[in-house]
Amino acid sequence: MDKEQKAQVVDEIAAQLSDAGAIFAVDYRGIGVPEAAELRARLAESDATFRIVKNRLAKRAAESAGTDDLQGLFEGPTALTLVKGDPVTAAKAIADFAREHQVPTYKGGIMDGAPLEPEQFGQIARLPGLEVLQGRLLGTVASPIIGVARGLNQLLAGLAGQLGQMQEQGLVEGEAPAEPEPKAEPEADLEAEEAAPDEAGEEAEASKEEPEATAEEEEQSSEQEDD
Repeated sequence: MDKEQKAQVVDEIAAQLSDAGAIFAVDYRGIGVPEAAELRARLAESDATFRIVKNRLAKRAAESAGTDDLQGLFEGPTALTLVKGDPVTAAKAIADFAREHQVPTYKGGIMDGAPLEPEQFGQIARLPGLEVLQGRLLGTVASPIIGVARGLNQLLAGLAGQLGQMQEQGLVEGEAPAEPEPKAEPEADLEAEEAAPDEAGEEAEASKEEPEATAEEEEQSSEQEDD
């Protein structure tokens, strides 16, 4: 590897160190190619990469990226786990793999800009993952809503049952109220209106008869005067 290639590797490692939210340095001695591939696959689920580095180049990259806390870790065979996703899940993946294969050994690292000692790493690896915590949080938030929904359903069911009982007892009916019977007064008024023309007719006939009687009286009175 010439000088230019080394400079490219240093820049590449420095960029990865700057982008990572957490960095775990491990001693990878005893890991074969199949085991390394398996560990990379597990770490990929946490958006993390597993990279074996040369200590001299890694030191230069750490200095360039401003991660000087890593300088003392680049002794012996070293691999870096560069985490962009959930650091807890990545730590659990390394811890579980080490428990199954007795490798790798955690040397140290950085998390949220602060040094992460082996004891702290072990504590983090025992924490529940981010997805588990999110599930618990959603369950806690949703539980009051579920309780309110159940209460409303029970209330509506009870109200429906009470209305059903009232309908069976005849307290609730769907028929409209009966209309009141019409009064008989309009018929009496019609009879009065029918009788009124008859009376008027009788008066007219009586008025016609009166002049005839008056003419006879005049004729009798004239005969008496001639005598």
